[in-house]
Amino acid sequence: MACTSEACSCSIRRFASACLQLLRTPGYGYGLLEELERRGFATDANTLYPLLRRLEKQEYLTSEWNTEEARPRKFYRTSDAGIRLADTLTQDWLALSAAIATLTDQEN
Repeated sequence: MACTSEACSCSIRRFASACLQLLRTPGYGYGLLEELERRGFATDANTLYPLLRRLEKQEYLTSEWNTEEARPRKFYRTSDAGIRLADTLTQDWLALSAAIATLTDQEN
């Protein structure tokens, strides 16, 4: 199935919402990648890191470098604006899920 721009946009919003929700607790990219996969949001680094940079540029995420370990890591955290966006996206998703459930309930 081809990815229409509307379908891709919906997928990106769902993926962004998952990142924003998980990064309410600070985390670094690779750890987030593993956690997303564990929760059923399989993706790769080539998708995740550009999204993290875009969310940071839009001020939905903040970041800081941790250089105390042998390998420096950039830690991300959801900003106040990101929390509001995540809450809105989650409510939209829940409303859509409820609407879809009424369709499947009618078939049974």
